[in-house]
Amino acid sequence: MISLLTLPFRLLFGIVFGLLALPFAILAVPFALLFLPFLLIRFVFKALMTLIVAPFVLIAVFVALAVAFAAAVVALMLPLLPFAFIAFCVWAIIHISSRPPALAKF
Repeated sequence: MISLLTLPFRLLFGIVFGLLALPFAILAVPFALLFLPFLLIRFVFKALMTLIVAPFVLIAVFVALAVAFAAAVVALMLPLLPFAFIAFCVWAIIHISSRPPALAKF
């Protein structure tokens, strides 16, 4: 609500000071044109660095996701390890105590 109340004053001061700063902005245009090649060189260097670094970043992200997935699987399966050990012991006892299968006839 306050921004609506102060809108006319902000518009007035913005227009007045904008008109006062206009000659300085016009004088600054040649200096901005002198600065333009440096901005282009900066853009080219940033683009090259992005193209060089991006594959390494993507590889690092995929490795980190794989490690996180493996850690999550281990964290979820770790409580089931005692049950798996008991099942293995039961299987081993049954396997050892059963008689060997008969030879297959061809």
